[in-house]
Amino acid sequence: MADLIVKAAVKEALDDMNVASDFYDALDEEVDELLEDAARRAEANDRKTVQPRDL
Repeated sequence: MADLIVKAAVKEALDDMNVASDFYDALDEEVDELLEDAARRAEANDRKTVQPRDL
């Protein structure tokens, strides 16, 4: 699986919070699942284009 998140951007978004090293892997898995679900919804609606409503 490719890295779907940018660690520096996550760290910046969380401002002064510390981020555990395994948080990035867990977040990456969540994003991967979200994308897979969105792709399934688009396909179920006979589309090849994933749209915001698929989230």
